[in-house]
Amino acid sequence: MASQRNNLRKNLFFWIAALIGLTLDQLSKYWVMNSFASLGQTMPILPGIFHFTYVVNTGAAFSLFLGGAGWLRWLSLIVSLGLMAFAWFGAPMRLPEQFGYGLILSGAIGNGVCRFLYSHVVDFLDFRWIQFPVFNLADTFINIGIAFLLYSAFFEMRVGGRE
Repeated sequence: MASQRNNLRKNLFFWIAALIGLTLDQLSKYWVMNSFASLGQTMPILPGIFHFTYVVNTGAAFSLFLGGAGWLRWLSLIVSLGLMAFAWFGAPMRLPEQFGYGLILSGAIGNGVCRFLYSHVVDFLDFRWIQFPVFNLADTFINIGIAFLLYSAFFEMRVGGRE
């Protein structure tokens, strides 16, 4: 029991980032599915610039692999289990790595849950000004996680590397 607590504590911010990210993602998707009457319905926040628009994606980012929810759900599961094993059994990570991997985990689980339950991912963040594909918080957390890992890899290495 003590070793399990130690495994959880050594990368505590990984688990916290993952839990907060997953919670925010799932709550936002639940809100969209229960607040919009139909697919394609939009709510202008800043008209012509940013809207909440209810769409679904049966593929991956930028609608790649449309209809690939079957294998993408398993990829999400494998990535999620791999990240959890990495945090649980691996060495203690630096703080930016914990946040980075934790946010990536939250995105992988968040979109994976949708793929397993609905065979598609719920998207709603619609930046019309730059004509960007509609996305969700899970996608956002994955990208923020990558930014933390890039910071850790490039910036922290210059100031002394691993602690």
